[in-house]
Amino acid sequence: MGRELSFCQTAERSLTKKYRKQIWNKFIAACKDYQLISQGDRIAVCISGGKDSMLLAKLMQLLQRYSEVPFELVFLVMDPGYNTENRQKIEENARKLEIPITVFETNIFTVTDKVEKYPCYLCAKMRRGHLYSQAKQLGCNKIALGHHFSDVIETTVMAMFYGSQLQAMLPKLKSTNFEGMELIRPLYMVHENDIIAWKNYNSLEFIRCACRVTEKTETAIDGVGDSKRQEIKKLIAELKKTNPNIEKSIFNSIHHVHIDTFPGYKSNGERHSFLEKHNIAFSDEM
Repeated sequence: MGRELSFCQTAERSLTKKYRKQIWNKFIAACKDYQLISQGDRIAVCISGGKDSMLLAKLMQLLQRYSEVPFELVFLVMDPGYNTENRQKIEENARKLEIPITVFETNIFTVTDKVEKYPCYLCAKMRRGHLYSQAKQLGCNKIALGHHFSDVIETTVMAMFYGSQLQAMLPKLKSTNFEGMELIRPLYMVHENDIIAWKNYNSLEFIRCACRVTEKTETAIDGVGDSKRQEIKKLIAELKKTNPNIEKSIFNSIHHVHIDTFPGYKSNGERHSFLEKHNIAFSDEM
């Protein structure tokens, strides 16, 4: 008889076997296609305790084990003010998945709980700043976040519907406030439904955001509440019923932008108009 696998080994095996096509291959493709990891990198894998970041941590751990490109990892958990139950759940899942986490605490929930306007924006900004700062102190040159394919699609649609702009989410970007630091998103091509399937297959339970805004969403009668992201998620689910490839089309569109067809665009914070090129062309004809 073969050796019985531990819980962690079973979870790892499911990523490279059962969910190889849906998760592992797409994770590897994103790392290669977008050149997310380089030799000598020291990467802080940022873990919120949710399904996405925990999966990312396990994938990065496996990649480090098998990769011919040497790089270092730090599994960084920021506690923004979780209650005892959520903190224990994060630590329990880390033990089950054999992820050696480094935890540091902040007062983000206390601060954002007092803000009525755009608390999610402030929370995200504060989280990012704390993560960059802590990662840099630990000698890291990159932080890895768990944003996935579905996040990319929803962010793109949200920007158009509620931000009046065509704006996507990059697979990596350099920090403007922390010199020498870069943010990477290795789950860029992985669908949320496949993450959920992997979670359920291994009978794993992860925490959600655990802030007051999320609690309002979860207790809302329609399951959407005040969250625009949840509203967009619901809309895309409806569109998929008649067009199963809607997400793929949106994803491909942000990789094939025909800038010459836009009357206006912004680059490096500066606004431009199609008239700039139009008037130059007209002058050349004179």
